[in-house]
Amino acid sequence: MPKSSENKTRDAERAEYRRLALANAEAMSDDEDARLTAAAESDPDALPIAEGQRFEPLPLEQHLERMRRRPGQRGPQKAPTKQLVSLRLDPDVLQHFQGSGSGWQTRINDALRKAAGLG
Repeated sequence: MPKSSENKTRDAERAEYRRLALANAEAMSDDEDARLTAAAESDPDALPIAEGQRFEPLPLEQHLERMRRRPGQRGPQKAPTKQLVSLRLDPDVLQHFQGSGSGWQTRINDALRKAAGLG
């Protein structure tokens, strides 16, 4: 099956990014390489790659889906148990719940359940 023009464009972009990355790596000084390597090795969030292990990038669609999500946003529920609603709250009420950090929506839900005698 022939490639679509979108796929051809994507392939050309990948080839150009690869060419630029290789050119930058060749132009990098030993000092700069050592500095970047030390920074990566000291990063607590970086996962070490074992000897002989290869980095496999995510498929493009999966990578784009992750980029579309906001930080902390979960994907769709497997079995939705709650309903999405729009609710207007007084600013001071909202500030009270949001001021105590993440999980404020759950705390509002818990307070409403208690007020309704459901929990």
